[in-house]
Amino acid sequence: MIETEAKIRIADLKSFRDRILKAGAVLEKERCLEKNTLYDFSGGLLRGKQQALRVRTIGRKTFLTFKGTPQKSRKFKVREEFETEVKKEKALLKILRRLGLAPAFRYRKHRTVFRKGRLKICLDETRVGDFCELEGEKSDIVRFIEAIGVPKIELIKLDYVQLMTPAGPDAGRD
Repeated sequence: MIETEAKIRIADLKSFRDRILKAGAVLEKERCLEKNTLYDFSGGLLRGKQQALRVRTIGRKTFLTFKGTPQKSRKFKVREEFETEVKKEKALLKILRRLGLAPAFRYRKHRTVFRKGRLKICLDETRVGDFCELEGEKSDIVRFIEAIGVPKIELIKLDYVQLMTPAGPDAGRD
């Protein structure tokens, strides 16, 4: 499937949450901790192609996600994404090691999920600040940010690895 997303840096989490709810979004999932580990080959093959293989743990659930190379887009990150729940995390990690993959980057975040129609709205609390991640059709994202009073110039298309590395969040703005 093709994933289209963008982020917005948030200064005041509570007030932004109120704006999301006022715009008609519905709380789908309360705040929870997500542990994320990106895997790569020793030469950084996936990173070099701007691809990602992620293992995400939320509570007792584990998910394996592959993200393809981003397509050209000025304001949005658009790329293939395939995700599946994994029942046996230890077995998955053994498989990844046997294939020559090793942890390349780890990060944690607290995430609260809202939904407005087909649009998924996430409030993410990270070590580099708070963000709203919007995932859905470009038109739904634009309509929603207009409804909450956020100008398109505020959209960030970087992923959390890019935001947490020295290049910084302004590197993803056009």
